[in-house]
Amino acid sequence: MGGQERSRVAGAVAREMRGAGPREVPRRLCEAVVKLLPVDDAGVALRGEGMPVPLGASGQRAADVMELEVTLGDGPGLEAAATGAPVCARDLSSSEDALRWPVFAEQAAAAGVRSVYALPLGDRAVCVGTVDLYRDVPGELTAGELRTARTAADVVTSALVALPRGERDDAGRWLSPLAAGHGEVYQAVGMVMVRLGVPAEEALSLLRGHAFARGCPVLELAHEVITLHTRVDRLDGPGGFGGLDVPGGFGGPPPP
Repeated sequence: MGGQERSRVAGAVAREMRGAGPREVPRRLCEAVVKLLPVDDAGVALRGEGMPVPLGASGQRAADVMELEVTLGDGPGLEAAATGAPVCARDLSSSEDALRWPVFAEQAAAAGVRSVYALPLGDRAVCVGTVDLYRDVPGELTAGELRTARTAADVVTSALVALPRGERDDAGRWLSPLAAGHGEVYQAVGMVMVRLGVPAEEALSLLRGHAFARGCPVLELAHEVITLHTRVDRLDGPGGFGGLDVPGGFGGPPPP
């Protein structure tokens, strides 16, 4: 039965991937997963240094929710990547999930996502990322659906591993638009480390906190830092998560 299920899933993914160029692969993988399971959106992210790196999404909402985890440093995908085990958020509007990921649950639910299932990519020894499944309704996957989801995660891992890298200019040419800009976050972290004399983890926390307080993704703030539109020394002070009085929170209007 396991071999038949893998063949079925692999065949469905292969059909969805026909004609896809390297940059289209992550998005096409997400679209295949959505067709295989009773979910509304899907995203795939690599496990990065201190934050996930979104690779692809089936739609803009999934991309926005993944970016929310990047900015907050919290959420089901990050937990699945850290533990190497599947993580289920049955109902983001419930007190249970709100206690686990307070801001993420509120913001994702406001975007219409009611439940999330995050599955690790890789094997039991090494988790290289996650595939995150989003639904408009609360609830869990059934045992059979979960088996399909795990098989799909294995197939997604194999497809990502097969992408070209390390030869001439191949190392980055397959990166999707979602992933390509996240190098700026690491560059901004380096600038904050040098200017403020803080370790990488604290530098990333400062960027995340101020991005949230401004109501913008951390990627947007990082771009401003490296293009010198935001001074690094302004990050060393009030802002962070103490500045939650900013109207709208993540995705809301910027402060006046």
